[in-house]
Amino acid sequence: MKEKKIFSSFGLMPKEEMLEVKPNFKQLQIGIPKESSFQENRVSLTPESVAVLVANGHSIIIEKGAGVASNFTDKEYVDRGAKIIYSKQEVFNSDLILKIEPPTKLELEMMHAGQGLMSAVQMSTQSSNYFKILNEKKISSFGFEFIKDNKGKFPIVRSMSEIAGNTSLLIASEYLSNINSGKGLMLGGISGLMPTNVVVLGAGTVAEYACRTALGLGASLIVFDNSISKLRRLQNNIHQRISTSSIQPKVLMKALKRADVVISALQVGGGRVPCIVSEDMVMEMKKGAVVIDVSIDQGGSFETSEITTHKKPTFIKHDVVHYCVPNIASRVSRTASMAISNILTPILLMIAEEGGIEHTIRKYEYLRNGVYTFNGGLTNEVLSKHFNLPFKDLDLIMSTL
Repeated sequence: MKEKKIFSSFGLMPKEEMLEVKPNFKQLQIGIPKESSFQENRVSLTPESVAVLVANGHSIIIEKGAGVASNFTDKEYVDRGAKIIYSKQEVFNSDLILKIEPPTKLELEMMHAGQGLMSAVQMSTQSSNYFKILNEKKISSFGFEFIKDNKGKFPIVRSMSEIAGNTSLLIASEYLSNINSGKGLMLGGISGLMPTNVVVLGAGTVAEYACRTALGLGASLIVFDNSISKLRRLQNNIHQRISTSSIQPKVLMKALKRADVVISALQVGGGRVPCIVSEDMVMEMKKGAVVIDVSIDQGGSFETSEITTHKKPTFIKHDVVHYCVPNIASRVSRTASMAISNILTPILLMIAEEGGIEHTIRKYEYLRNGVYTFNGGLTNEVLSKHFNLPFKDLDLIMSTL
């Protein structure tokens, strides 16, 4: 009778649910330094992503003011569980460093052996010494340009390209208007008037989103690229037949003479883009036409292009406005930061669940592609050839560990 009473009182009481904790779970200590590179306004994690990571048991250390340029305050990070630090050195003592730009020489000196690093590589701005230091310290490095998703795509590169494509048309619109001493044209078209003419050079992701914006505004559009398959894919992706052409000088010159806006979106992997618009061709363009050279970070495809900054973004040459800022995504840093953060957060959670970087890249081949230094060796073949450094096959390294 006594046992029955105990059962009736307590046996049917609901019990708290015990969450499963993986035996190989690893708590991450993530450091986010303030970007020190010129005109870099983005930050690698937003406060919302910090909240998710903290809720999953990880600690986030952020240098004071790291998110201010993207309009994320220190208080927002603290409220989500991050710790704000004044010392950059203390931030760089973390197990895993998240940056947008690659570490500077001074920041590399602050790093210690066995750390993890996630940042851009920016191969065109690096020297072989950068990779030598990473290898000497046996730092496991992920490059934004190389990270793939489970579909084999490059999510960070694509996101930044989408932003650059959309934003390039909005920038062009500003410099066509009276507000910036332009011709006073509206980018696009209205009933009863001929639309403005937009020329896009290239048919990749940047070009695709530039085309979407131009068509959405009602502009007349023509796209040039020497890859017929890219031009066909572009038309299929935007679900609309548009004027396209291979890059033939006479046809290009005819289009440039009529153009109000030219978006240069040519991109090549790890090299300089071809210069396809000569100074003589620019001289034939309309007075007040606007050139947005998105390819400037790879040398630019206009002979008249020169690198500019966000503070002084344009110059006029032969009566044509040139906008040649290399880092267009940083112009809309909050949007860009959210895009990067949303991609990095699931990767960080995956690394923790699998017990660290080594276990994660052993299991997931698509993430392994993002690693360019590991265990003291350069594991990216493109970087190895470009900088004439010894290459170590990461697949073989994984099979022996």
